Amino acid sequence: MQKIEHIGIAVQNLDLAIANYETLLNTPCYKTEMVESERVNTAFFKVGESKIELLESLDADGVIAKFIAKKGEGLHHIAFEVANIKQEMERLKQAGFSLINEVPKAGADNKLVCFVHPKTANGVLIEICQEIKF
Repeated sequence: MQKIEHIGIAVQNLDLAIANYETLLNTPCYKTEMVESERVNTAFFKVGESKIELLESLDADGVIAKFIAKKGEGLHHIAFEVANIKQEMERLKQAGFSLINEVPKAGADNKLVCFVHPKTANGVLIEICQEIKF
């Protein structure tokens, strides 16, 4: 793990949350993106070397909508940047962590992503991500 890449926050209404976080962080949202594979709209803010990602569900029965229904808006996941996602996935599996997806998939912000199940990470959903190099 190289660094905390971003912190994901589940929100009910992305437009309202963007305005709120622009005021809170005193910086503009630098990017919005729809992530079809996760059925979410996202918005990103830079905070030092890290980022904040706001996530709004595209579907009433999507993962983020279910999360908000169960726990309310708030911290959804912490993402760590890795140099080689496939090697890191294998290391985590060998160490006994349960991965939600068995192969990396396309995520927001030009990243390959994989999620570690919260049951094996003390209740926290962990995302590992690697920048896609062209």
